This record gives sequence, C-alpha cells and structure tokens, in this order.
Amino acid sequence: MNMRVGLLSPVAVFSSFWKYRDLIWEMAKREIVGRYRGSVMGILWSFFNPILMLVVYTFVFSVIFKARWGIEDNSSKAEFALILFAGLITFNLLSECVNRAPGLILSNVSYVKRVVFPLEIMPWISMGAALFHACVSVAVLLGFLASVQGFVPWTAFLLPVVWLPLVLLTMGLCWFLAATGVYLRDVGQIVGIITTAMLFMSPIFYPITALPEAYRPWLYLNPLTFIIEQARDVVIWGELPDWRGLVFYFTVSMLVAWLGLVWFQKTRKGFADVL
Repeated sequence: MNMRVGLLSPVAVFSSFWKYRDLIWEMAKREIVGRYRGSVMGILWSFFNPILMLVVYTFVFSVIFKARWGIEDNSSKAEFALILFAGLITFNLLSECVNRAPGLILSNVSYVKRVVFPLEIMPWISMGAALFHACVSVAVLLGFLASVQGFVPWTAFLLPVVWLPLVLLTMGLCWFLAATGVYLRDVGQIVGIITTAMLFMSPIFYPITALPEAYRPWLYLNPLTFIIEQARDVVIWGELPDWRGLVFYFTVSMLVAWLGLVWFQKTRKGFADVL
C-alpha cells in the first residue's frame, strides 16, 4: 500500500533521484568518461566540441546564409553567434536525452535481470551526462560573451532556474519513451524525426518576429520555444525571466514528469518478458 501511495505521489519524481543520488553520480561520471575513452584528447573533447559547433554554425548561418537577428552594427556576426549558441545548448539538453531514451533499457538488459537495480534512475544518468556537456557549453558561451560584450550579466546565474522546468519535462518524456521503446522498437526512429523537426521549429536560427503574427502562437506549442527565449533573456540580454510563465511551465513539467514515471513503473514488470 505504501509503495502504491509513493508511486502515485508527485514526490516520487524526486525521491528515487535523492535515494540513489550517489549511484546516479557514479554512473553518470562513468558514462561521460566512457564516451571519450580511447581518444587522444579524452574528456577535453567535451570542451572543443561546443567551440567547433559554435564556429561552424556561425559561419554557415551568418556568412553563407547571411542571417541576422535584427542587429545592424559591425558586431552582428558575434552577436548572432551568441544568440544561436544559447538556443542550441538548450535544444541539445533535451534532444541528447530524448533521442537516447527509447534505447536506454534495450542497451542495459543486464540491469533488467537484477531485481534490486532501480531501473527508473537510467534517465537520470543520461540527464546527468547531458547536463555536464550543457554546463561545459555554457562556460564556452559565457567566455565568448565576456569577450564580445566585456561583461556577463548577473542574470546569467538564473539559467539553472530557467532550465529546471525543461529538465523535469525531459525526464517525463524519457521515462515514457524508455518504457515504450521496450515494447515498440520503432519509437527510436520516430523520436529522431520529431527532434529534428523541433530543431527547425524552434527560435534557434531565427527570431520569433521573423514569422507572420498568425503563425507565432503555433511556435509556442513547441516546448522548447519558451525556455530558449528565457535562456537568452537571462544570459545574453541581462533581463529577468518571466516568472509567471516559468511557474506555469514548471507545473506542466511536473505533471509530465510524474505521468512519465508512473507509466514507466507500471510497464516495467513486463520488461524481462520482452527482453
């Protein structure tokens, strides 16, 4: 009875994370190190990758496509790079976790056979690795911002607050996709298509004002749109976030996270039979 009450409580979203925080930390570190094992520069690639990504995207969109963000001065290319990179970091935080989610259980069959292993922490491990890479990218962004503007707005320290609802939303999606992917293997292909569409249907490469007013509300149906805009506000423009919007987003994200966890816990009983 107590287990069922715990499952039906939204507190369950955080309780397993807190209970197994040491295990999550160790497995997340192992995943990060394992990703670069065998390479010459090792974990330094986590620092060079965002720099290379920043250079390539900036060159393609500001030099070849001559994209602008409504900035007319000589520093427009540098400003565009900052705006673009802030959006990409936020997008990658979600896409890295969601794209891997359908295969999380499938690629860790040995854990399914272990009755004592808490399978529900697998998405938290992926999130830990994604947050590590996101933080490295943010460090690169802030360094570039300081070199361009000469300072970093104090509001940049509010970025974790802005990202918190997105983390919860991503966790809910990961729990749902990880469980569903065990029974329906096509989920991984579908998710890849959806995240690619979300990349171009988010205000990453263009401002929302570039769209006709009639289409702008549709862009906000993309869960990334609001968070990307808020991330840019606090990091680049030095503005406070939309607290009312964040509270609403947090409430919806909590609901999605809880429902995703409930779905995962309800369906996990059949994992061993399918695998």
